[in-house]
Amino acid sequence: MRARALEVARAWVGTPYRHQASVRGHGADCLGLLRGIWREIVGAEPEAIPAYQADWAEVGGEEALWAAARRWLVEIPVARARPGDVLLFRMQPHAPAKHCAVLGNDINEGRMIHAYWGRAVVESWMGRWWRSRLVAAFTWPAPAVAKDF
Repeated sequence: MRARALEVARAWVGTPYRHQASVRGHGADCLGLLRGIWREIVGAEPEAIPAYQADWAEVGGEEALWAAARRWLVEIPVARARPGDVLLFRMQPHAPAKHCAVLGNDINEGRMIHAYWGRAVVESWMGRWWRSRLVAAFTWPAPAVAKDF
């Protein structure tokens, strides 16, 4: 699943950034990228995504993204993340995680594929700034488990 997820994520590179969108080549935000990968490697999306503002989790609030990831993905220690796995980031120290990406290579070398606000889906270096905000990692469910929803 990881290799396929990475292949699909790379196929989204260049898709313009569009808040709440999830259409390869036309528009996606970070969650839309993961939703598109899910549809291609797992199947139908398992739940409806409620409308959300771009700043929906800036301060306070619940860990909505993390909770949804736990419902449908398999949480793993960040140090065990491999190419194709999903990463979650906090944009501010005490705010909920609100950004997600797909790990593009070894976690220690640090490249990720994500929808970059105001630009597009890109594969970029995960430098110190991003590493300091990385809080969780997930892998994709096994195909048999994924089809059970």
